[in-house]
Amino acid sequence: MRFIGNIIWLLFGGLFTAVEYVLASVALMITIIGIPFALQTLKLAMLELWPFGADIRTRESQPGCLSTLMNFIWIFVGGIWIFLTHMFFGILLGITIIGIPFAKQHFKLAHLALTPFGREVIYP
Repeated sequence: MRFIGNIIWLLFGGLFTAVEYVLASVALMITIIGIPFALQTLKLAMLELWPFGADIRTRESQPGCLSTLMNFIWIFVGGIWIFLTHMFFGILLGITIIGIPFAKQHFKLAHLALTPFGREVIYP
């Protein structure tokens, strides 16, 4: 069932959104300062391609206050808009019974989009 969900996800917007994340990542990598943020957008792009079955966990070895500072900057630079977009689509898809599994994936992506530093994506 995860495979079918991921294929449907890819066909109805997942691939397009992942390409947008990769393009944003390339734009961020042009500057030295943007490289840590680019790595987080690549993490979002990978999860956007194959969200069903993936799990988001807090890293065992926290980098300390640096991840908190980077998350703070991330939220104000653009993370809040990514978060709100995923929340909007999650609520919209959650209205229908068929859309509930896709709404759950949007809520998972929203959680990662708000604070990506210090988290890792685990694939089975």
